[in-house]
Amino acid sequence: AWSPVSAQAASLLEEAADLLVLHRDFAAAVERCEAGCDSLGPGPGPGSSPESCAEVKCSLCVVAIQALAEMNRWREVLSWVLQYYQIPEHLPPKVLELCILLYSKVREPQVMLEVGSSWLRDQSNRSLPEYGSLLELYLLHVLLPLGRFEGAEELVRGCDVFDSEQQLAFLGTICESRCRWTQREEMHSAAEEQQAAATESVLGALSQKLLTMLTLLRRALRSMSNHFYLLPYKKMLLATFLLYLVVVRLDPASPTSLPFIYKLVQLFRQAWAAAFSPIHRPPLQD
Repeated sequence: AWSPVSAQAASLLEEAADLLVLHRDFAAAVERCEAGCDSLGPGPGPGSSPESCAEVKCSLCVVAIQALAEMNRWREVLSWVLQYYQIPEHLPPKVLELCILLYSKVREPQVMLEVGSSWLRDQSNRSLPEYGSLLELYLLHVLLPLGRFEGAEELVRGCDVFDSEQQLAFLGTICESRCRWTQREEMHSAAEEQQAAATESVLGALSQKLLTMLTLLRRALRSMSNHFYLLPYKKMLLATFLLYLVVVRLDPASPTSLPFIYKLVQLFRQAWAAAFSPIHRPPLQD
């Protein structure tokens, strides 16, 4: 016979399971699970069996974990569970198993690293019949994928649940995983070196092309400057001044302006020939 509190939690558990499986209303299922866990409180109430309360609470957490995973809210699973169990050592084996499998599936095994270690090192949990299977699960889905080989070997050697044959089998699995890890690291390092060499060669080719372009530009600028040095600047200035006198100060229709105009035309012809003739040709003489 259950107490009223346990009966209420069991009723909420039944509703949450129906919402999860039949109606696929995951948010409502999580709400029912929260209400059920809150009704149970930190411990069994008066007149209720501790075993029945623990079983109902564990089942509520299992349903909530599945509902949160269906809503892609797997990041909230561990914190949601720990708010009702306070410390990792008090997690039921079924809840710990689901958490390890969930975070391994989403490739986030580091989330369960400290939680699983604390649970497995607790002396009260070593007497549980699920201890061996949870240790194996933690070893294969948390420690080895993270490359924690020393910790895995220490955990296997210090475990009195396994016999010598089981320990040797687990140590062989750890050794094989270490070899595969080393091979992947070497391949990754070789790929990074090849990528770095390819990047360096590309940058070297680009820098060589840039240097060549800068050299050609410098030669072109030097040739242009040498060409400009040969231009008769004084004659150009004189022609400009005479043009100013003709246009501004003198009347081109007046006979007295003809000598100045003739001199101006001669200066412009000489400046034009010097500016647009080949560089090797000597400048025109007056």
